[in-house]
Amino acid sequence: MHEFIEWPKTKRLFRDIVVTEKLDGTNSAVHISQADYNDVPDHATLVGVDGTVYALSAQSRKRIITPGKTTDNYGFAGWVYDNAADLVRILGEGLHFGEWWGSGIQRGYGIAGRRFSLFNTERWYKTGEDGLDSMATRAGTTALFDQIDAVPVLYSGTFSEQRITDALHDLKTFGSKAAPGFRNPEGVCVYHTQTRGVFKVTLDNNDAGKWEAAA
Repeated sequence: MHEFIEWPKTKRLFRDIVVTEKLDGTNSAVHISQADYNDVPDHATLVGVDGTVYALSAQSRKRIITPGKTTDNYGFAGWVYDNAADLVRILGEGLHFGEWWGSGIQRGYGIAGRRFSLFNTERWYKTGEDGLDSMATRAGTTALFDQIDAVPVLYSGTFSEQRITDALHDLKTFGSKAAPGFRNPEGVCVYHTQTRGVFKVTLDNNDAGKWEAAA
């Protein structure tokens, strides 16, 4: 028997986009939620902050990770566990996705140490509805001020192929925005606000096109 299946509403292309630098590290996330010492989630660490208990867990692109030589992913889980209280104060509850990058990971970017750069730039810079400081401001008051941030925004506005091309050209010409002086950035990610989709364009031959001709 055939059933009616509706064609989904067509999204509009010329809506706002956010173009950010695509960092070549490892996809990671930290999950923060309120918890109870008597009900500890699997693969999580507990920490008390201002009288409230929070559970934190870390993940890579494909799995939950924990500190340890064979269970971690470039030390990200160890970093989350070691800095649990500061991460709660900076990020608050939620699932926070980003790139764990720096020394010893993929391109390395010529920096000492490693950093966690969040993908959701709006969330990082936005002042809370309750008037509290943004995540970016809170990070500056902790020991993690130079270890956590958001991916660099290269353009924010109405969809424009030219703006994406310009962002790629600038990266190729001037190098990474996340790590000034590093001359081999990977490319860009384009977040389309209406579709909530993320698309990547890299500076390698896989995405050679008009931007390369303009370089």
